[in-house]
Amino acid sequence: MYAYIKGEIADIAEDMLVLECNNIGYNIRVPSSVIQRLPAVGTTIKIYTYTSVREDAFQLFGFLSKDDLDIYKKLITVNSIGPKGALGLMSAMSTDDLRFAIISGDAKTIAKAPGIGKKSAERIILDLRDKIGLQTDSQNSELSVSDIAENMAAKNEVNEAIEAMTALGYSPAEAVKAVRQITITDGMDAGEILKLALKTVMR
Repeated sequence: MYAYIKGEIADIAEDMLVLECNNIGYNIRVPSSVIQRLPAVGTTIKIYTYTSVREDAFQLFGFLSKDDLDIYKKLITVNSIGPKGALGLMSAMSTDDLRFAIISGDAKTIAKAPGIGKKSAERIILDLRDKIGLQTDSQNSELSVSDIAENMAAKNEVNEAIEAMTALGYSPAEAVKAVRQITITDGMDAGEILKLALKTVMR
């Protein structure tokens, strides 16, 4: 119903803010990560919103970016992950960390979110792995999982490097994120990729 609401922050609660626009105060449920980043009461901001309409409730859920809203909309398409569950998940993890966890199949990290068990985490990965993209640094576009596979040279060596990082104690999401930050060329072996990837996480 509402793409976004731009107005003045009238009040901030634990998981909700009141945004005043044209003399109307909108109660908007937001992740705790949004609460931590909000400016002071009285400041004018734009909140991207999702409207949840049920027989017993009419609620607005809000985010500071279109990307966060897009991830939220994808999460609520997963069976058993409702609006509140998706909000809790995005409170427990940043959008980037959630995206990497889904792409790398890191159910353990996702399951750490309140109310998200192992089965729900696995369902999220199964349903969204091919729908979630990695934001590129230079553009406002996303790389899909298939794009990443095509763009990575030495695919087998990359997989070995990621497995080696997880064996060292890094989560699959952290390993994938580290590998994405380096330039991989033809002829590089797993050891070389691993060394470069480890340098990115030790900076």
